Amino acid sequence: MKATVEIDATPEEMRRLLGLPDVAPVQKELMSRMQEKFTAAMEKTDPAEMLAPFLPEGMRSMDWQKAFWSMLAANKKDG
Repeated sequence: MKATVEIDATPEEMRRLLGLPDVAPVQKELMSRMQEKFTAAMEKTDPAEMLAPFLPEGMRSMDWQKAFWSMLAANKKDG
């Protein structure tokens, strides 16, 4: 024997029908806290520190940027 039951209900109605808790306020609060923490972390982030693992040992300070621009200026004068 086979029986099919079709229920026409919204997700909110099904949640109540099954007795599941409403977690929307908890999710909203959690997302708000996560956003605050991510924003604070991004404000503290130093681009030089982020690039350090990808640069050779001698180029880990921002002095390489000055050296780069001085090399470009020297090439422009020579050429």
